[in-house]
Amino acid sequence: MPSPNDPRTNRLLAALPDAEWGRWQALLEPVDLPLGKVLHESGGAMEHVYFPTSALVSLLYVLADGGTAEIAVVGLEGLVGVTLFMGGGSTPSRAVVQSAGQGFRLPAPALQEEFQRAGPAMHLLLRYTQALITQMAQTAVCNRHHSLDQQLCRWLLLSLDRLPGNELVMTQELIGNMLGVRREGVTEAAGRLQAAGLIRYARGRITVLDRPGLEARTCECYGVVKKEYDRLLPHAAPG
Repeated sequence: MPSPNDPRTNRLLAALPDAEWGRWQALLEPVDLPLGKVLHESGGAMEHVYFPTSALVSLLYVLADGGTAEIAVVGLEGLVGVTLFMGGGSTPSRAVVQSAGQGFRLPAPALQEEFQRAGPAMHLLLRYTQALITQMAQTAVCNRHHSLDQQLCRWLLLSLDRLPGNELVMTQELIGNMLGVRREGVTEAAGRLQAAGLIRYARGRITVLDRPGLEARTCECYGVVKKEYDRLLPHAAPG
């Protein structure tokens, strides 16, 4: 299994050609990403872009009354901070670590300078952004049209695709905040998945026991998002 201390465990960094990697390598700084750490706030300026290697980060939309709902999840497949190169300067979403781990960060000017070169890194970042937009759009559709059981399966599968193992450290309250539903609903849905032998949930740890069964139980939304990421981005780090 790739090490979270190796920046090229992150698939975007692993996909950089040698010239771009050479420019970035000395500028990348390892960072601990503890549970609940806010990487950027809604409307705030970003000084760094983050590349998780073993952490999971939620992009949350924040309502005026303080309520939140997840619009996308980012892990070792991508980066946090697309607005740094898309020209917006800030974003209405908040980025919060939802599963603790490690990652690397790159100063904002370095990313912006690389993007302005209009070389391979720019094209890679744009393909990633298209995949991220697909995930956001499909999340909105899923939350409107599919059952909580299906939403939970989709969320679990997308999260596992972005982590190096088959276990999530996650409270039901936090999952409820991610999905924008009450904790009790998550408890019932997780209980049904556990009774079906698909997951084991104990003391904040969710272990997937039957991934094919989970994929069979989820809605079409997971497959749409996965297909787009696989089409646009390298699926695994080399080596």
